[in-house]
Amino acid sequence: MNRTTTSKVLKSVADLKAAGLSDRADLDAVAEKYAVGITPAMVALMDPADPDDPIARQFLPSVEELQITPEERADPIGDLTHSPVDGIVHRYPDRVLLKAVHVCPVYCRFCFRREMVGPQGLGTLTAPQLDAAVDYIAQHPEIWEVILTGGDPLVLSPRRLRDLMERLAAIPHLRIVRFHTRVPVVEPERVDAELVRALLASGKTTYLAVHANHPRELTPAACAAFARMTAAGIALISQTVLLRGVNDTVETLAELMRGFVENRIRPYYLHHPDLAPGTAHFRLSIAEGQALVAALRGRISGLCQPVYVLDIPGGHGKAPIAAPTIEPADGGFSVRDWQGGTHRYPPDGTV
Repeated sequence: MNRTTTSKVLKSVADLKAAGLSDRADLDAVAEKYAVGITPAMVALMDPADPDDPIARQFLPSVEELQITPEERADPIGDLTHSPVDGIVHRYPDRVLLKAVHVCPVYCRFCFRREMVGPQGLGTLTAPQLDAAVDYIAQHPEIWEVILTGGDPLVLSPRRLRDLMERLAAIPHLRIVRFHTRVPVVEPERVDAELVRALLASGKTTYLAVHANHPRELTPAACAAFARMTAAGIALISQTVLLRGVNDTVETLAELMRGFVENRIRPYYLHHPDLAPGTAHFRLSIAEGQALVAALRGRISGLCQPVYVLDIPGGHGKAPIAAPTIEPADGGFSVRDWQGGTHRYPPDGTV
């Protein structure tokens, strides 16, 4: 396999051409609209000789991104609808998102916040904005969990992360701090001892959701980063987006979910792609997604089963959307097993 290597983050069409990753002359319009960013770790995984490479598909811009469908929207999951102060999204009663930063080490071509992140995005919270966001959390005792997302919170320096965790540690009703990040996969060298220490706070339990979409992303360097975090007591869970041409086969999903479990990462969410602008080429139908999830049942361990979810457009939250396996039937139920067979429950027909 012919690999391309680079020692810098690729941030422009010119960078892509210099690295031998693209010779297209029509990507400037895409890069002007949506940020470009590919780390050396991800470049090293790409196979330039494969036009369908699943890693390249996630990060290399495409002219397909300029095709906007009628149902797509700039804020597909309704963040702004539930933002009482800058940087906070309070959609569910007991938890909030804290978006301290709106930049990422890489820019996924399917990103649901692509209109908000990047150099032309919402930017990093100012000191007064961050003060107001932390104050909001402190003033709402129903908030049990804070989810740091963005952007990618792990692009912040260990010093800034440590300062933020100390401020959150001072809020007694807050018990869980969760990070959503691509960093351990796309920039694993950043996850050193200093950063790991910065993610911990006295009296709080730290969770970290690892975003990875293809088993090739679970490199030895990424696995070493996971190990450093789990050794420090950080609980790891996974997030994966179901993407056409990346992980839309049972074999790929099974290998990825097993890889998570082998690294002590609990499979958590398998996201149906959101209706972000210019992402229709990534979206499967819900029926296709349900068939893939159903095929995972029985084929791989229960430890490896993610929850297939749809973030309802407009800010109405997530809903599990796997096909039901039990339905009312003649005063009892019909239950479908993992091989597609149906069975009466209770067997004698009584409830």
